[in-house]
Amino acid sequence: MPPAAPRPPVLPPLLLLLLLLLLAAGARPAAPPHRPTFTCGGVVSGESGFIGSEGFPGVYPPNSKCTWKITVPEGKVVVLSFRYLDLESDNLCRYDFVDIYNGHANGQRIGRFCGTVKPGALVSNSNKMLVQMTSDANTAGSGFIAKFSAAEPHERGDQYCGGRLEKPSGSFQTPNWPERDYPAGVTCSWHIVAPKNQLIELKFEKFDVERDNYCRYDYVAVFNGGEINDAKRIGKYCGDSPPAPILSERNELLIQFLSDLSLTADGFIGHYKFRPKKLPTTTVLPTTTTVPATSIVKPTAALCQQRCKRSGTLESNYCSSNFVITGTVITAITRAGSLHATISIINVYKEGNLAIQQAGKSMSAKIIVVCKQCPLIRRGLNYIIMGQVEEDGRGKVFPNSFVMSFKTKNSKILNALKNKTC
Repeated sequence: MPPAAPRPPVLPPLLLLLLLLLLAAGARPAAPPHRPTFTCGGVVSGESGFIGSEGFPGVYPPNSKCTWKITVPEGKVVVLSFRYLDLESDNLCRYDFVDIYNGHANGQRIGRFCGTVKPGALVSNSNKMLVQMTSDANTAGSGFIAKFSAAEPHERGDQYCGGRLEKPSGSFQTPNWPERDYPAGVTCSWHIVAPKNQLIELKFEKFDVERDNYCRYDYVAVFNGGEINDAKRIGKYCGDSPPAPILSERNELLIQFLSDLSLTADGFIGHYKFRPKKLPTTTVLPTTTTVPATSIVKPTAALCQQRCKRSGTLESNYCSSNFVITGTVITAITRAGSLHATISIINVYKEGNLAIQQAGKSMSAKIIVVCKQCPLIRRGLNYIIMGQVEEDGRGKVFPNSFVMSFKTKNSKILNALKNKTC
């Protein structure tokens, strides 16, 4: 009996995916197939091509920063589509992330991405785009592979959107508004700039963006300032309820709209106007309680000597709180007079800038109870928690914050509040 023919080598799944992508793009692997090499950054040009993280599909190295400069022919724009994404997951993408910029130097950031949820197609406003991947010292993944291609601006027709708005008042809307749904795979950024001594008031008249509890797929994000900086993010919105009116802190606002490659919806139209910095005395704005960050490490005695008694109701505390969640206390550690807790989230009713971490289907957030005994929370129990947010995304709970035990019957009123315009 003749010996059995040797079995061909089995390719790892990620390498097989990579080879299929390259074949689809017209590239021929050598025979036998060899592993394509991706280095840390580079300068690439042409009508189309692929870029990938260093060592893809192997684990990317720690403590690295890699930059790719992409150029397509003059008169065209760059379209970047992620085919695979696997970076350390974090709600604010603070650890490992990929940044995409217009142009090659000092361009506006189109977006920052991490985790495993691929964004929709990203489009530059010129024939140049910069991609930068940063990793820290800890958790890593397989990285990313993305295809870039050249497109005529008019090929995207009414999908081409965004721009700089400098008139004293104006409107902006999703592509195709109001005739039909916005398209899939679109990124739009509107940069509103007022004179130095004025602020910007923003209102959404109609609003319908694919609903998701955490706005992971299609969303509108609004930022104070002219760049996409999560520390300056005012809010991230989706669903069919218009966000509450927004007033900028200074003379610049940035609005980013992103749709992924699946479901779409009607979209939105928003209006803005400039207004003097000095507000009329008749104007009442929502107030929030803020305390210097240093008070979290060493709370003042006066603050923690307040009588620990919950005041107001769910309704009266909802609008003045940056975040509103329900969850189970899974860790509680005392540090310098404060309680540092990890909350396993049951539901999010108001996210604000709270950093929500996802591992599989479970979501969690970190909060600091500034005065460890007030309000008192215990490990293993369920609570409704309302509070403010630190710059690093941690929740802050003060003696006057609203915290109560969570019962299933509370869900009805919380769901009603979720749609409330503050």
